Amino acid sequence: MRRFLKGLVPAAVVAAAAAAIIGCGSSTGAGTTSASPTLPPPSVAASRSGVASPTPGTIAVAPGWPTMAASDFAMTIDNPWFPLVKGRTWVSTGVKDGRPTIDTYTVTGQTKQIMGVTCSVIRDRLTQHGKVVEATWDWYAQDKQGNVWYLGEDTKDFNAAGNVTSTAGTWQAGVDGAGAGIFMPANPQVGMGGYQEYLAGQALDTYKVVSINASVKVPYGSFTGCLQTRETTAIEPSVLDSKYYVKGIGQVAEESQKGPKETSFLVKLTK
Repeated sequence: MRRFLKGLVPAAVVAAAAAAIIGCGSSTGAGTTSASPTLPPPSVAASRSGVASPTPGTIAVAPGWPTMAASDFAMTIDNPWFPLVKGRTWVSTGVKDGRPTIDTYTVTGQTKQIMGVTCSVIRDRLTQHGKVVEATWDWYAQDKQGNVWYLGEDTKDFNAAGNVTSTAGTWQAGVDGAGAGIFMPANPQVGMGGYQEYLAGQALDTYKVVSINASVKVPYGSFTGCLQTRETTAIEPSVLDSKYYVKGIGQVAEESQKGPKETSFLVKLTK
């Protein structure tokens, strides 16, 4: 893959690279687009054997993203659309499988080394009726140009008795052909997008920026000038979600557009 200076991902290059993955639709006006993501056929995306082994000093990246060296990454994550400040916690309420949920997302302050990159460790707990049904540790890092990369997750599903029922979706860049993806660009523009994560048959989430001037109202507040993305995966091609981000806060809302109804709206932000 082509390498850009110090991890810089210009808008035109990101859009061009993403076009082969999720397609860039025509714009309907400033900051909006009418096109939904168009993925490759699930059989194609899910059957790939994995990303190529990186050369020494570089990390494994998902298809469509530039080659990155471990030295291209910074020690902090201060992207205004996705700021991961130590100790900060987001609490959101919503619905999943027809039942109310509470999602608690915390920047632990811990770090994890992945392919020479120091990643921030995020603790994500989804509860229903007071019991944990999903528990995930996410690993993010920001390059020196401000793009936030997703380098993996350790995820578990639990039954009512508290027993682990699944670890599907667990992946780590550089392991078994998995590759890191850009989760949040430094300067999001309509049409940008691509793989957020990549592990054949396990983790194939993609996103596309559809607005940089959206409005959203959640229990935590009402916001304009929001970033809106749409996400889907070749593993569940009938599912399409929208997410909304606010500068200085991060994600404030998620709701399904297609597939089973799932919602998550920010109610509390600490620190």
